[in-house]
Amino acid sequence: MSLRHALLAMLTAEPMTGYELVKYFDGSVAYVWSAPHSQIYPELRRMERDGLVDVEIVPRGEHAKKRIYSINEAGLEEFQRWIRELTPYQPERDVYRLKAAHFEQSTYEAARRQMQEHLNHYTRALQIWKQVLDDVDNRRVSLLRERLAQRPQEEHEAIVAFRKLTFRGQIAKARMEIQWAKEGLALLDELESKGVPLRGEP
Repeated sequence: MSLRHALLAMLTAEPMTGYELVKYFDGSVAYVWSAPHSQIYPELRRMERDGLVDVEIVPRGEHAKKRIYSINEAGLEEFQRWIRELTPYQPERDVYRLKAAHFEQSTYEAARRQMQEHLNHYTRALQIWKQVLDDVDNRRVSLLRERLAQRPQEEHEAIVAFRKLTFRGQIAKARMEIQWAKEGLALLDELESKGVPLRGEP
C-alpha cells in the first residue's frame, strides 16, 4: 500500500482539505498505515499533477485560501484497481525477532528491557485498537459517519463489517505479540535463575 492509496481511500468518503486529511489520517488510517505529515501535502500535489484528484481553491478568512481535494473518476479507478489486485507479501524484516534470536550476545538486563518494551508497546496498542473497534461498532468515528451518509443504506453493513474485521485483526496481532513478549520474559527469568551465561554479560 502507498500513501497515495491511503489518501484516495479517505477521499472516497468526502472532499477534504489537506488539514482535514491530516487530521483524519491521524484518527483512522494511521492505525494501520503510518506516514509523517510532511509526506502528505507533497503527495496531494503529485496526485493533483497525475490527475487523480480535483482541487477547488476557496477563501479562508480575509486573505488566505485553502485547497479542497476531491477524488475524481481517474482517482476512483486507480483506487479500485489497487483494491482489486492481489498484494504480494513482502519478505519479512522483523528487527524484534532478529534481536531475540541473538539475545545470547546481549545481557539479561538489556534483553529483558527490550522484551518489556515490546510488552508495553503492544499492551498500549491493544487498548487503542479495542477502543477503535468499539468506536466503529457504535459509529463514533466521524469519517465513518460521513462515509455512511454518502453511501446507500444497503452498503452500510459491508462498510462497517470490513472495518471491524480490520481492527479485530489488529487486536489479535497485539494479543499474540503480548503473549510472545511474556514468553520471552519468562525464558530470560528461567535461564538467569539457572545461571546460564550470556556472552554480553561482563
